[in-house]
Formats: sequence, structure tokens, C-alpha cells
Amino acid sequence: MTQELTSPSPAPQAPGSGRGPGWWRDAVIYQVYVRSFADSDGDGIGDLRGVRERLPHLKDLGVDAVWLTPFYASPQADGGYDVADYRAVDPLFGTLQDADDLLRTAHDLGLRVIVDIVPNHTSDRHPWFTDPELARQRYLFRPGKGENGELPPNDWESIFGGPAWTRTDRGDWYLHLFAPQQPDLNWENPEVHAEFEAILRFWLDLGVDGFRVDVAHGMIKAPGLPDIGHGAQAQLIGSQVLPFFDQDGVHAIHRAWRRLLDGYGDGSGRQVIGVAEAWAPTPERLALYVRPDELHQAFNFQFLNAPWQADALRTVIEASLAATASVGAPTTWVLSNHDVVRHTTRLGGSLARARAASLLMLALPGSAYLYQGEELGLPEVTDLPDEVRQDPAFFRGGRATGAAGPGTDTEAAPDGVAAASGQDGFRDGCRVPLPWSGEAPPYGFGPGGSWLPQPADWAPLTVAAQTGDPASTLELYRAALELRRRLPGLGDGPMSWAPAPDGVLAFTRPGVLCTVNTLGHDVELPAPGTPLLSSAPVTVQDSAARLPGDSCTWWAI
Repeated sequence: MTQELTSPSPAPQAPGSGRGPGWWRDAVIYQVYVRSFADSDGDGIGDLRGVRERLPHLKDLGVDAVWLTPFYASPQADGGYDVADYRAVDPLFGTLQDADDLLRTAHDLGLRVIVDIVPNHTSDRHPWFTDPELARQRYLFRPGKGENGELPPNDWESIFGGPAWTRTDRGDWYLHLFAPQQPDLNWENPEVHAEFEAILRFWLDLGVDGFRVDVAHGMIKAPGLPDIGHGAQAQLIGSQVLPFFDQDGVHAIHRAWRRLLDGYGDGSGRQVIGVAEAWAPTPERLALYVRPDELHQAFNFQFLNAPWQADALRTVIEASLAATASVGAPTTWVLSNHDVVRHTTRLGGSLARARAASLLMLALPGSAYLYQGEELGLPEVTDLPDEVRQDPAFFRGGRATGAAGPGTDTEAAPDGVAAASGQDGFRDGCRVPLPWSGEAPPYGFGPGGSWLPQPADWAPLTVAAQTGDPASTLELYRAALELRRRLPGLGDGPMSWAPAPDGVLAFTRPGVLCTVNTLGHDVELPAPGTPLLSSAPVTVQDSAARLPGDSCTWWAI
């Protein structure tokens, strides 16, 4: 390792907006799915150099930070969420020097960098698991049931389909809540705790600004590993506490990690954060993950799963804000990610709704996460041929079993929202590589092809085609993020509901009012102020405003 890799690059200073004591409280964070963002070497797979070269796009977009999906050494059985070495960069994505260069370039551009950490499980190629004695200490092995131990130890199901247990040549069984190549770690073993604290320190010393904690709700299992007594267990996730998810013991781990993260603060204002990918049955239980001595943020999947209805959206927003306020944390909003159907498709295949939902999200108090390509209005790719699919849920789930459940790399809606894609709910359709420029695939993704085929009709959706077009979704996002930075009333701060007709949401932020028409037709109401930005053309005449159907408008008041 070179000397440069041991000296962290300086992160951007905390913003002086006065909106809160931490930069994360109102940050807009952009998720980069590394293998699908930009390819620098022509192998058709995105890599760290490709990300680094395209960072100016994110600077121009106006985001505050970048979250990178796993780029660690991995056999890639589950898109890198099966880690064989947490301190090495997989050659598929580059080198440790490339990671260091990316961090330094991002910081020079004023962007923070969050990386994934995967603590619930490792790859079955991890040195711990390939050593039979170590494996039985640091993973969850159990004898089987039945006369000769031929039955799994309990009735737990893999999130990817089938039993959550695989039998070894010795006759015992190991637990894997996801793919068989992803054995669950035994967090009752103190050596596991010590190893992950060392891994966090390794990347913090390199200069990262935080961690997205994969399956933050999953490391601790109920004593005795009791049966659930219910099939289709993935559909229960997010609706009830299960013996393998959202056990109270996970919070001791997060408190220890928070102490470690806080120890990396220094006189320069460095603030590093932890973000929980946690599924909990209620907003109140989710809020436990962001208590003052635990992680800083938790993804709000209730909002992502809310239907496009004014009453339903208001209910979710109110519950989310109340739960996080109870522990003094910011609410975190998200509409799309690498595990769910893109919201353009999920919301009825309507770009108008997707644009409106995005403006709504960016007007709410707290922090927002954007998934790569949503700023282009990309739809889900629903016609991928079977032979190109790589999602393990597709193969393990029998190729037509519906949406994979939430978890490691699987945050599909437990109520089946993600399945309404025409792609059986699997995840390859949201992972198709980005279109940057040009009239035909690979649309500037890289000098070669792309690991998943891009649609032939994406030329109008490229970054180049949309740049400078005031009607484009890209320019809408750029304008919204510029206003969000400039207006002190947006971001982390108070919010109040305002009167509105049925089917319309209206709420105020300091100096700003937001209206959302969830109906499929125009609605007229008294103009509440001067239009600042709208997802669709809004007209004001004689003090009356006509809100287009499926639109969101920000007003100066």
C-alpha cells in the first residue's frame, strides 16, 4: 500500500446553512450502482475509474454525497454483496489506488463518499468460511432434524427462495438468509465484532465519509433459532418482527459502531455517518436504529412503498416524521434503488407521476436518496431475455416466483409493489447501465458494450440529450436541487399541512408551499403564491391556479 493510501483525503467542510448540526440531516445522496454507472476499460462492466470520470455529472446535478455499492473482492454471486475480502478492491472494479483516487476527486469536487458494509454474511469464499474449524465458530452451523439429520434445522426460508439452510459434506447445516454462497455470520462470537470494527477503521483511515450498513436489522438471530410456522416468509418482512430480522440485539452493535464513527471527528469538522438499511414493521421500531447513540439515518421504505394517493402519502409522511422526531433524527426519503422497480414504472408507468413524486420527496424535511438514472426519468427495463439475467433471486426463485424480498441486496417491497413490473419482481431491470450520450447502445457507457442490454429507444433519455432542455427530467432535478440548496426553508426544518381539495396534498416549509395533485386531471384552487418550480406546466390567472394532473409545484409564499 502506498503512503497516499494511508492519508485520508480531506472531506468537504460541513455546510454552514444552519439547518442542523450534521451535514447528513438535509443531504441529498446519490446512489451509484458501480457496475452500471460508467465503464472505463471496455469490458462492459462499470468500475471505479468510470465513476471517478463521471463525478462532474453529480457535481452539476447538485447532490451532496455519493453512496457506492460494494466494490470489494467477491465472486459476484450476488452483485458484490458476497464479500471475500473487505479490504481489497475486486479487479473487476479496479484497484485500491482507484478507490483512493475516487475519494480524493470526490472531495475536491465537494462531494462526500459513503460505501457499503455487508456485516450479516460473507462470501463462502471468505477465508473464514473456507477453514472448516473457523467456519463453525464464526458462522451459524447447526445439526439437522430427522432420523439422520437430513432435514434443515428449522423452517426458515431464504429471501431468494427455498430453504435458508445448506447441508455440508460433514452432515451439518449452515444458515444463509440469502444465497447459499452468502453464509450468515455468528455475531455471538466476539472475533466477528473485532473484525468488523477493524474493517470500518480501514476505510475510515482511507477517507470515506460513512457507511451504508447492509441488512442492519439482520445480524442477531433469536435464541434457539425457533421455527416461524409460516411459508412465504419474505412477504412478512417489514410487517412483523421475525426471529432472524429486527431482533433487539442488533442495537448493541450499532451503538458500538456509533462510538467508533464519532471517534473519527476532528478539528477540521470531519463527520462520518452510518446509514441503516433496516426493515422494521413500524416507523417506531425503525426509529430505534437512529436514536442519538446509534446510526445517523435509516432508509424509509414505507414512503417508497406508498401508493400514489394523497391520503396514503400523507399518512406515511406523518408517521415517518413523528417517529424520527421522537428520537431527534432526520427522516430519510427514497423512491428508487438497485433492488426495487424504478418509480417511473412502479407508479403506473407514468413519467408525470415520477417527476411529481421526486419534487414531493425533495420538498420534505430531512435527507433524500436518489438512485442513478432517476434524474433521467429512466423506466424499468421489463423485457430482458432470461439468458442475460444475473439476479440470484431469478435463478433460486424458480424464474417466476414474484418479487424477491427485502434484505442484503434485496429491498423489494414486501407487499408485492415491486412485482408490478412485468419482470417478475426481479432486480436486473433497474440495473441496466446508464445512457450518457449517443444514438445507440451502449450510449457512452464505455468503449465496449454493457453487461445488461440497453433498450434501443433510450437515445432521448441520455444525459447529453437532456442537458439544456428545460422540459427534461434532468433539468428538473438540477433546478430542484439548486433551489433546495438556495432556499433556507427546504432541507431539515419545520413543516405544516395546508388546506387542499381531495386528492391534493399541500404543505408549507419556511417561505415555500408545496402542492401535489395526485389525481389524473387538472384541479383549480386559489393561487397560494408565486410558482418557483413545477413538474408540469402550471397556469395562474386571476389569482387562480390550475394544477395539472399528477404534478407537484413549489410556490414562494
